[in-house]
Amino acid sequence: MAYVDNTMIIRRDLLARMAELFNDGKLVEGLDRIPLEMAPRRKVNSDRCCIFKERVIIKEKLIPLLGFDLKEYTDELKTLASYAEEALERKNPINKILTVVDEACTSCVKNSYIVTNLCKGCVAHPCMMNCPKESISWNANGQAQIDPKTCINCGICMNVCPYHSIIFMPVPCENACPVDAISKDEYGIEQIDEDKCIDCGKCITACPFGSIMENSQIVDVMKSIKSENEETIAIVAPAIIGQFKTKTENVIGSVKQLGFTDVIEVAKGANVTTENEADELLERLEAKAPFMTTSCCPAYVSAVEKHIPDLKKYVSHTKSPMYYAAEIARAKYPNAKIVFIGPCIAKRREGMNDPNVDYVMTFEELSALFNGWKVEMESSIQLDKSIFNHGRAYAATGGVAQSVLEVKPYVNIKPVIVNGLDKKKIKMLKAFGKNGKTSGNFVEVMACEGGCIAGPSSNYDAKTGSKLYEKNLSEIISAE
Repeated sequence: MAYVDNTMIIRRDLLARMAELFNDGKLVEGLDRIPLEMAPRRKVNSDRCCIFKERVIIKEKLIPLLGFDLKEYTDELKTLASYAEEALERKNPINKILTVVDEACTSCVKNSYIVTNLCKGCVAHPCMMNCPKESISWNANGQAQIDPKTCINCGICMNVCPYHSIIFMPVPCENACPVDAISKDEYGIEQIDEDKCIDCGKCITACPFGSIMENSQIVDVMKSIKSENEETIAIVAPAIIGQFKTKTENVIGSVKQLGFTDVIEVAKGANVTTENEADELLERLEAKAPFMTTSCCPAYVSAVEKHIPDLKKYVSHTKSPMYYAAEIARAKYPNAKIVFIGPCIAKRREGMNDPNVDYVMTFEELSALFNGWKVEMESSIQLDKSIFNHGRAYAATGGVAQSVLEVKPYVNIKPVIVNGLDKKKIKMLKAFGKNGKTSGNFVEVMACEGGCIAGPSSNYDAKTGSKLYEKNLSEIISAE
């Protein structure tokens, strides 16, 4: 996750306002007023060109938060109240994960190389002389200029400029995507290629305009919680202990206070994953396999399936902690709605493919519920004593390897930790698959740097989340 910025604050504000309106029974009649309240007529220092564009963008951001894909937003006169009515009536959420807010995605240039005022208009003209497409000419001030229509972003001009006056200015979302799944269309709007996308969420945190949004299931979750006819079970990811500046038992208690019938820690499922992962690793090593990789990160598993087929045979067949926790919850509450709560966008995809998971909610959305429903986080609940703390260790990078080492210390494990996925790490993993060699025999891969505690929908950056995680985990251990 990125450090806190204004786009993140706006998204969280929108979620909290929606949650408050729902709780007050005013979602339909109150939703259309949100753009007017957030962009009032006399607003000072508007972030956009005018308050009217700001209002349109706020409206378009609310549509995916209500659980609708903006690609189907063809009637600009359709009110938010109408969308809210449809959200309240629908039986199942849509199966699309990400959407792009067109009106907000307008400020990134197509070409990535820019001539700055440092250009001296030198006689050598190395940038122009070496440009393979003759895209560089001279303006009235005698400085170089690049024609974006013919520039192919090769970077030769930047490399040959003696004054370093040409800089690389990336398109943030494209630069952040580890698998090149996002690019501009003919209108300059970013489009996500679902055949390539691994749902890692890096584009969301990278975009400085907040143009990329999740299609949320928060309305579906709130409906389920408030329903008198069904039970709703929360299964919370181990990363929960690095998300709030309060004791873990208070966080779990506050989740229960929202109206969930029961709250089950996914760390309980992680205990099962650890046992199965350790046994599978031992079997593979005995069968002379060169190595095995983890399988608990759905973004990584998706990356292998879509981009690194040579690595697939090395990926563990063991299911994720969410899978086993949902099985536990389903066995105990066979007719309930089961809601996974975590920091991960890719878990939405995994949840859609898991018959035991009905909805997926992020930590951002959980915080919005706490804020919108005025939960003070003072309610406490006793933590499950049957959970081994190596299950809670899954929240941080290195946690899976640490857990396997703890459970099966006699297995000759040589961990290789892949801390976050980017273009270089994808290239490295491709080499692992092609060559069948690594520096160890157990490769742990997390799509997010720092692990799940720094997922794209977590509440804090990796450094802050790690400190909270270590503090709260030590308190849990000392209390036992």
